[in-house]
Amino acid sequence: MRTESEWKAERVEFLNERRKFRNSGEEFLIKKERKMMDKKFFGMPILVLCLLVCFLVMCNPFVMVGPGERGIKIRLGEVEPECYGEGLHLIFPFIQKFRTMDVKTQRNTLTTAVYTKDIQQARITYVINYNVQPDKVNKLFQEVGMDYVSTILTPVVEGTIKDIIGKWNAQDLIANREKATGDILFRLQNQLSDNYINVTDFQMTEINYSDVFERAIESKVTAEQEALKAKNKTVQVQEEAKQKVIAAEAEAKSMAIRAKALSQNKSLVQYEAVQKWDGKMPQYMLGGSMPFINVTPSK
Repeated sequence: MRTESEWKAERVEFLNERRKFRNSGEEFLIKKERKMMDKKFFGMPILVLCLLVCFLVMCNPFVMVGPGERGIKIRLGEVEPECYGEGLHLIFPFIQKFRTMDVKTQRNTLTTAVYTKDIQQARITYVINYNVQPDKVNKLFQEVGMDYVSTILTPVVEGTIKDIIGKWNAQDLIANREKATGDILFRLQNQLSDNYINVTDFQMTEINYSDVFERAIESKVTAEQEALKAKNKTVQVQEEAKQKVIAAEAEAKSMAIRAKALSQNKSLVQYEAVQKWDGKMPQYMLGGSMPFINVTPSK
């Protein structure tokens, strides 16, 4: 049988073993906690970076203004007074919004129906070149909005065309297209500049009337051409007759002057006779005529 001292020694050994096991378990837990802390420490920057990237992608604080564009910033619903040029710009998400507007020259081709002064309907096809004033895009956006073409440009252009064309008769409009075009361009430039739009060119490419009216114009032009042709012929005949009268009067006047001169100067009569003599002696001589001596040339 074991003695009491042996039992005590065995108990002390057991307690020591249990203490060692407990200490080793605590060390294991401490090491494990340290590893976890190290992982958290090194993983935190990565997590923060990922969150930052997600934030930038979702909020997009950078905006790009392309070539031929201008940018507009809107802060809490209020348009800022500055226009932003081409390049990269920074905005504050949830506080600012950004819009871009094209300031390059635009070209529109449209057709509209109008009435002339003599109540003839005409279909006008026109081309207009325009651009937004680059330093006024914020004003245009604030006062009109992005859809300024249908809101301002088209109504002003068509109203001006109707007003100018309405001052011309249909046939006169065709002959004076350039003047009517210039009047329209001048008025558009003055009116639209107040709305921050520059009009650089305007052309009426086609003016079409009804078939009936166009046939009437053709008939009238043909009749006018025939009348002009007949008038020119009459003028030509009259001019030829006038020239003949003038020639006859000149000839008669010349003959009268010659006759008067001959009657007043007998030597001139003899001179004229000599000038007209053909070298043959007359067979009969009238009284008072100048005698001629027949000279036979020697052989």
